[in-house]
Amino acid sequence: MTDRRTFLKETIPLSLAALTPLSGIGQILNTKQETKRDKMNRPKVIFFDINETLLNLEPLKNSVVNKLGGSKELGNLWFTMMLQYSLVTTVGDQYFDFGKIGSATLMMVARNNNINISEEEAKATVKPILSLHPHPEVKQGLSILKQAGYRLVSFSNSSNNAVKQQLDFAGITPFFDSIISVEDYGKYKPHIEVYHWAARKMNVDNSDCMLIATHGWDVAGAKWAGWQTAFLARPGQQLFPLAISPDMNESNLLKISKKLV
Repeated sequence: MTDRRTFLKETIPLSLAALTPLSGIGQILNTKQETKRDKMNRPKVIFFDINETLLNLEPLKNSVVNKLGGSKELGNLWFTMMLQYSLVTTVGDQYFDFGKIGSATLMMVARNNNINISEEEAKATVKPILSLHPHPEVKQGLSILKQAGYRLVSFSNSSNNAVKQQLDFAGITPFFDSIISVEDYGKYKPHIEVYHWAARKMNVDNSDCMLIATHGWDVAGAKWAGWQTAFLARPGQQLFPLAISPDMNESNLLKISKKLV
């Protein structure tokens, strides 16, 4: 008797499952997917990296490459070295204007390749960073988010003065509720303290912040700080394989904006 009861307990649920309509199974799966999506909260503040993420860096890259004898490889090396020494100063508990670091590292790359560049020439070479145009879809993407009620914040390694000139020239200043520069904290992204500071400055928890950026190191830093992240996969940019995966990964800002609304 006991064996029969055990058999019925084990087989009846299986029989009922076999009779469950496929539409019912679909509803169960959809519910699980919705629960998973719900784990990503609507961010209260969306922070944007500026250079390359929103603004097209080609004029700056061309200026640097031309000064380095037409070598794109040296141009890429300069950009990497500029990021490297911004982190060197952060680790060394120092702070220098991002533009000054750009000029200094340009001179370093030039000297290593027997190219003579004076300090004034270096400053003039990196000056195009102040007059960059936005990528084609940026204004529409920002407009969609603004109309949806999101608080938008510019969050850059550039100085306060530089980023103001950049946003004004690009014609996108009105989209932002606040403009934040790491200059006010004295450390560069992706130091974890910088993200926590930015969240406090906007009076929100880290979990209510989202960073949209095209640099893998920036997205990694924000994610490690407890932020939500959206990787904007511009050509030539890659995620850091050892970092936590971003919440979104799209090829342009318009796609990210439509997902967020």
